[in-house]
Amino acid sequence: MDSSTTRIRSGDLLDHYRIEALVVTGGMASLFRATDTRTGGTVAVKIPHPEKANARVLASLYRPTEVGKEFDHPGLVKELPSQGRGHRYVVMEWAEGRLLRQIMDEPAGLSLERSVQIALKICQVLAYIHERGVVHLDLKPENIIVDRNDDIKLIDFDLARRVKPGLLALFQPKRMGTPDYASPEQIKGKPCSVRSDIYSLGLILYEMLTGEVPFSGVAPRTAIKLRLLTDPPPPCEINPDIPEDLQELVCRSISRDPAKRPATARILGVNLVQIQTRWVHELLPSL
Repeated sequence: MDSSTTRIRSGDLLDHYRIEALVVTGGMASLFRATDTRTGGTVAVKIPHPEKANARVLASLYRPTEVGKEFDHPGLVKELPSQGRGHRYVVMEWAEGRLLRQIMDEPAGLSLERSVQIALKICQVLAYIHERGVVHLDLKPENIIVDRNDDIKLIDFDLARRVKPGLLALFQPKRMGTPDYASPEQIKGKPCSVRSDIYSLGLILYEMLTGEVPFSGVAPRTAIKLRLLTDPPPPCEINPDIPEDLQELVCRSISRDPAKRPATARILGVNLVQIQTRWVHELLPSL
């Protein structure tokens, strides 16, 4: 099999990696579960789509490898050494769990408590990468793996960008992330910052709490235009059980004006912890 292969099947070999199953297909590449035939261990293999394997796509494909070499955090998937490979692909550790998208699509949905806990775990990973000069720019439920303890791993750094020193550094994005979760500044092609990731996380939390993204009842292009022109409906209009302080935090996080969003993922995480603490106090008997 070479890089021109258009159809990868279970049982195919890439060097010493045997493809077992397709996990998810993205815009530029597909992710597969595979077995390292040397060790018998399970790995994740990311393979670019042949028709899109130009220099720009391949550069973005290997960008996660650079992040993986520099960073060491339980919320980030580790990249594995690439020596001796005869094909263009990336091999990563296999993360047990399910995509957040799969969990969100279950009929029962997510409780308020679990939604906040997962969002807090995402905040912790974002704070780690932001404080080390990287913005993800494609945060979405399909790029988050959740294990049985609701710990998360953030994957897919294809669109990630380095920022200059300082958490509020701005830069011009080369490509927009997934439209459903892209910030207004990304959609407009304007300068982005760590607050662009906070917007995307705010939309994910909105969806976890309500079961839908803002303006989901209209055509995708119309929904994008509405997000640029008007504030989304308050989440309590969809789920009246959402408490006021949580709703206020979600609405700030998805403000069209980046300056009105929480300044950092760490601050957003602190706000979520404060909400959790209030819930605990409300459950305690009066003394």
